[in-house]
Amino acid sequence: MIRVVIADDQALLRGSFRLLIDLADDLTAVAEAADGAAAVSAVVEHRPDVVLMDIRMPVMNGIEATERICATTDTRVLMLTTFDLDEYVYAALRAGASGFVLKDIPPAELLDAIRVVAAGDALLSPRVTRRLITAFTRSPGPVPVPRAGLEAITGREREVLVLIARGLSNAEIAAHLTLSTATVKTHVGRLLTKLDVRDRAQLVIVAYETGLITPAPRN
Repeated sequence: MIRVVIADDQALLRGSFRLLIDLADDLTAVAEAADGAAAVSAVVEHRPDVVLMDIRMPVMNGIEATERICATTDTRVLMLTTFDLDEYVYAALRAGASGFVLKDIPPAELLDAIRVVAAGDALLSPRVTRRLITAFTRSPGPVPVPRAGLEAITGREREVLVLIARGLSNAEIAAHLTLSTATVKTHVGRLLTKLDVRDRAQLVIVAYETGLITPAPRN
């Protein structure tokens, strides 16, 4: 059973999400939180698999709450927002979130998103990755910083990492490098281990923040 905490400052939305989750055979809502601080406390108390985390909340916003949760627990965070803005995508992923969906996502897709994140995968579609790349292109990126483990990756793993950061799916990477999808998945797994990151979303962040890949200049 996948255990979920729902963090949103709107009681009606929390109730709707809870009803939806509890109707699924493999999901259960173990707690609700009306602000980020309460979400952090709920995670400490209930140790859920996933938190549905709103971004704009009182007391402590969802970005800060996500950073605290991901730094101290194995709970994964799926960000919820009504604002389809690149700045929030980057901030959420930088804080450690494993996924990012809009609140108007169809119910079945939301449940699937929870399952994907609970399974340890990142809910970061190539479309969202490309939006993230656009955000880096629009403003100067951070000064490249060293990353432990980057020197340990092989040439092939580096190629895979670059393609992930460019927004390619595993299938697209396989076709580009003439590899099987299973082999690409193996390379991704090794990258996660060597770079000590939680999921694919964090690999994108690493690739840009270390300067391994830089956005092409806009025309």
